[in-house]
Amino acid sequence: MRLACSGMPSTLAAAYRAGALDANGQPPERHVSDGDGVPCRHCLGLVAAGEPYLVLAYRPFPRPQPYAEVGPVFLHAEPCPAWVPADGLPPRERQGGGRILRGYGLDDRIVYGTGRVVANADIAAEAADLLSRPDVAYLHLRSAANNCFTLRIDRA
Repeated sequence: MRLACSGMPSTLAAAYRAGALDANGQPPERHVSDGDGVPCRHCLGLVAAGEPYLVLAYRPFPRPQPYAEVGPVFLHAEPCPAWVPADGLPPRERQGGGRILRGYGLDDRIVYGTGRVVANADIAAEAADLLSRPDVAYLHLRSAANNCFTLRIDRA
């Protein structure tokens, strides 16, 4: 199964860069990267040392509801190209210590029994397994250490 990975939508990233309030109703905070682990949730790459970035509360769901988690994410403060979903998993997600995969239904609610902690090397296979279920519409990949949203995975 081919996977389509995507980060924060470009229109939303542009709105935050222009000063839109985040999911908590606060303006994004502006910082400068030290180059140590500041992953942009739009381009799905890293913010390089010395580059400005935003930190904000993000809700990767269309509307608030009990399962619509809100959490902190980083975003390049300057425009960056969106990750192209057809490119599959970003290189950064193919290595490392592990992530959480979680399935969601068409109603944007967690499909119970789909939450898995997986090694980065196993993300593609585990994602394909979960997406083979008819009750799973899409997945979120999250940090295993902090539960922060990393990216969305759909069937390609």
